[in-house]
Amino acid sequence: MLIGGLFLAGCGSDTKPTVSNTIADVKKPVLMAPFKYHKLVEVAPGQYYDIMSWGRGSIDTGSFLILHSDSSGKKYTTTTGDLNGTIVDVFNTDMDVDGNPEILIQAKKKDTVNYTTVYAFEFSDNKAQKLDFPKLTASQRKGYRGNDNFYIEEGKLIREFPVYDGSGKEAKLTSQKRKLEYSMRDNSLTVKQLSKDSTASKVADAKPHATVKTESKPAKSKHHEEVKHKKKHKKHHHRSSDDDN
Repeated sequence: MLIGGLFLAGCGSDTKPTVSNTIADVKKPVLMAPFKYHKLVEVAPGQYYDIMSWGRGSIDTGSFLILHSDSSGKKYTTTTGDLNGTIVDVFNTDMDVDGNPEILIQAKKKDTVNYTTVYAFEFSDNKAQKLDFPKLTASQRKGYRGNDNFYIEEGKLIREFPVYDGSGKEAKLTSQKRKLEYSMRDNSLTVKQLSKDSTASKVADAKPHATVKTESKPAKSKHHEEVKHKKKHKKHHHRSSDDDN
């Protein structure tokens, strides 16, 4: 019995403990109230921009912060403003290629008219210049009901959104997408439409050529011809009388 017990103990010592292959999920750091959003943008070595939103008591409103850290120059600046909606994404670009970065904050709110709001700033010498983001024109706003998709392409800010037919709850989604391109000119933002709506009116060349009508002279009546003949005859008779005299 003693030998059997030692044998079992020896067999048990050879058993290797099982190792779990399950790796704990890495959780993102949780922002402490009143902060709701944070994104770090590094535009160059030593040039950092921390974009944050904060506010208590409301989800759809608050304020945003842009914390610029110039670690090489040991300069730190803060830019803030009111926020309408919640921040969806932040974009960094240099659309006019002047070496001054632009920070664009995209915010979204459940509103079919002002569904997306973009807060744009250009930074130069540690100072922020607010840029007016162009509003959609009447033609660009036609069929717009939000669901914007923003991205950077070749240094330009591109905006795409689906086009709806109709308005209100009766509006139906179409297969069209409107595409806009934003760029910088003379320190201000400009926009142009890249896509062509199929509902747009056709060019004038497609219209049929107008036919030119020529007015024909009215036919002379028989009475008019008789009067003309009598006048001619009377004139001829008057001439003959003068010759006789």
